[in-house]
Amino acid sequence: MLPTLLATIALSAPAPAPVQVQVADLAGLRAAVSAPGATAVLVTVWATWCDACRDEMPAIARFYKAHRATGLRLILVSADEEDQGLQVAAFLRMAGVEGAQVFIKQGDNETFVNAFDPSWTGAIPASFLYDSAGVKQRSWSGAVTPKELEAALRKIKKQPKGKP
Repeated sequence: MLPTLLATIALSAPAPAPVQVQVADLAGLRAAVSAPGATAVLVTVWATWCDACRDEMPAIARFYKAHRATGLRLILVSADEEDQGLQVAAFLRMAGVEGAQVFIKQGDNETFVNAFDPSWTGAIPASFLYDSAGVKQRSWSGAVTPKELEAALRKIKKQPKGKP
């Protein structure tokens, strides 16, 4: 009886929404960051071929799940090639990512890095935290811990909009 009940529950549970991957230029990415409705926006630049990125992603997914209801928006920007959307989506599903906006960056790396954030070296993973006005408040080159994200998010929620 119990195995049948568990099987019924498992079958009736909604499947996670599929991960939608879009190719985006810098203007599209900036529009996603500054779109209204978020209390803060976390942008993580990563790639499927980057071991540190793959290791970090489940923690990013858990952090987002814990803060999504408070208005956090998660934007994941893959540095994979533009034709790698299926691989990007498959990895993110396995990592537990749900509800994030997912992009593959368009164009060459150097142009993207310099235009996105001139102070960034281009090393990945890299994360950038923006306030609700789309103003960058904090960035990390290399893996970021949930504790660091928590502290930065608390600081954003305490300060006036648009103040770095």
